[in-house]
Parts: sequence; C-alpha cells; structure tokens
Amino acid sequence: MLQRGVQPTLQVTYKHSSVKQYFKENHVLRTETTINNPHDFGVDKGLRNWVYLCQLGKAINRRLLETEQVSQDCLLSCESFERLSQPTMTESGERAPGLRFGHPQVMALFAALCRFAPGLYGFRHAEVREIVASLLGLAPEAYTPSQMSYDLRRLRLKGLIARIAGKHTYILTTYGRKVVYLMTKLQQRIFDVASSALETTSALPSQLARTFHLLDEELDRLVTNAQLAPMKS
Repeated sequence: MLQRGVQPTLQVTYKHSSVKQYFKENHVLRTETTINNPHDFGVDKGLRNWVYLCQLGKAINRRLLETEQVSQDCLLSCESFERLSQPTMTESGERAPGLRFGHPQVMALFAALCRFAPGLYGFRHAEVREIVASLLGLAPEAYTPSQMSYDLRRLRLKGLIARIAGKHTYILTTYGRKVVYLMTKLQQRIFDVASSALETTSALPSQLARTFHLLDEELDRLVTNAQLAPMKS
C-alpha cells in the first residue's frame, strides 16, 4: 500500500534469492539482487562460479530495469500499430495474421503475456493457455491447445515472442513487451472507462461525466439543426 511520506520498495523473491528496489536517501533508485543460495540457479558454492553469479545478478537487474522502462515508454508509431493489427508477410514469406486491438481473445493474450514480461526463463504453452481461458471466462477445455498454438504462432510471426532453441518455451521480445504493455493499458485505462461512460456516468469522475453529457447535448443539437431527427407523427 502506498502512503504519503513513505518511500515505496519493491521486493521479488525466488527460492532463497531476492531482488530489492528502493530509493536510496530518497532520491536515487537502487536495485539489488541477492543470491543467498547458488543452488537456486543450478551451480554450487565453489569460487569458480563467482563470475557467473555476478553476471547473473547484473542480468537480473538489467532485465527488471528494462521492463520498467518499457512499461513507461511503450508508445507505438501509426505504422507499427497498423502492421500489428493487419495481416502481413514475414521476410521468409510466411503470412502473419493480424492481432486486432479490442478483439477479446487478442486482448486476453496481451494481458496474459504481461504476467511473463519480467520472466528470465520464459513461459510454456500450457501456462499461457490457462491464463487466457481464465481472462475470457472460459473453462480450460473451451480454449483448446490448437487455438493456443495458433495464437502463439501469430505472436511469433509478428515478432512479439521468440521460441528458445531446443525447447517448447517462449520469451517476450523487447518489442513484445512494449506492445502488450501498451495494449493492456489502453484497454484498461481508456477504452474500458470510455465504454462504461457510454452506458452510465455514475461511476465516472464528475468532470468526465459532465464532458460526456455535453457531448451528447451537442450531438443532439447537431442532428436537430441538420433536420435528421425522426419525424413525429
């Protein structure tokens, strides 16, 4: 919970190890990775593994900072948005189906992938399928493995994910992280709010509710002046 006057901290744990992020002396963001047990990462405590563990810690810090940076700077150009939403051809000649913003299955895919954005070890078919089905409000068997395979294929062809060689595991690309963050934010923070406003203004901030009310009045006035309103019998 955020409180006025209290500096927030972020702490992520993995087995016996952790990553902590906080503001040092209230103005410098500090990111620390502590590896308390090298066995967490498949090596022993031998001194020969010191360099590897240092590199691993730096990679974890860099990945976290990159994810945070992308999440706050995730705008796409009009051309990129169009390439994403429309069918395209890859350099190898494969057809990449479009990922249309607003389509429930596509938006569920983007939201599901947000959960794996900081992951170091990627994600597998079954993990994403379970989350997508849940977000769509479907039973697991209603969103089939073949549907998931199709969706992963088009995400890969669009450059949002990449498959780790020799494994049935995928990772989000930097471009993919930018896309899933942007699309999910647009859906949740703008379009969901706007959709609610079209149905009711009771849950909206008063200024936004007044704006929509004025818009309705102006549209009614425009229709009346254009003499397009239904004729009264």
